[in-house]
Amino acid sequence: MLFHYHHWTPYIEQTEAFYSRLGFRVSQRIGKYNGSYQSFDPPLGWDDFRGRPITFRIIEMRRGAVNITFGQGRRIMFDHIGYLVSERRLERICQQAETAGLRIQRGEKRTFISTSHSFRVELQTHQEAVDGLHSPFRLQSLSIETTTDGLEHEINQLLRPYSSRIQSLVTHRHALHSAQISHPAFEEVVDPNGVKLISAGTSS
Repeated sequence: MLFHYHHWTPYIEQTEAFYSRLGFRVSQRIGKYNGSYQSFDPPLGWDDFRGRPITFRIIEMRRGAVNITFGQGRRIMFDHIGYLVSERRLERICQQAETAGLRIQRGEKRTFISTSHSFRVELQTHQEAVDGLHSPFRLQSLSIETTTDGLEHEINQLLRPYSSRIQSLVTHRHALHSAQISHPAFEEVVDPNGVKLISAGTSS
C-alpha cells in the first residue's frame, strides 16, 4: 500500500502548519539541539521552542492511512516514497531489486531501495506507521517529475505484480509533482514544498 512521502525543506514550520490545516496530526518531532538529538513531540508546540537553534531531523505527520515526513534542509529536496508491505512481500521486492541491480539498504524497521531516478523507495512492514490501515483517507497515487524516461517501468517492475500507483513526468528536475488523496473534503492545494495535493473528486 502506498502510504508515504518525505522531503528535506527549509520550510519546516510552514509545512507542519499546512498539513495540520488538512487534519494531519504531529506524531513526532526529532531535532538536534545542544549537540544531541532530542524529542519535541506534542503536546509541545512551536511557541514552546521557536527561536532555539534546533535542526529538525524529522517531523512526522499522520492522517488515516497517510504518513508524511520532512526534515530540515537548505533547499527543497524530494527524498523518498513509502509502501506498507508484508514481510513476505518485502522479501519478494528485495529479490526483484537485487535482480535489477538496485542498491538495497536493510534496516530493522524499514528497508530502502535506491532507484535510478534520484529518489528512494521505502518498504515499511510495521502497520503502526499509519493511524488507520483501513481508513478511507489514503494516497491514491503520486506523480513524480524526473529528467529521464523509464521511471514508471522501473517501479512497476520492482513492485510487480502489484500496482505502484506511480505516474511520471519527464521535466528538467527531480521532484514530487502531486499527490492524489482519496478524500473529497478539500480543494486542490499546494504545500510549501510545491507538492500539489488533489482530492479524489478533483481533476488534475
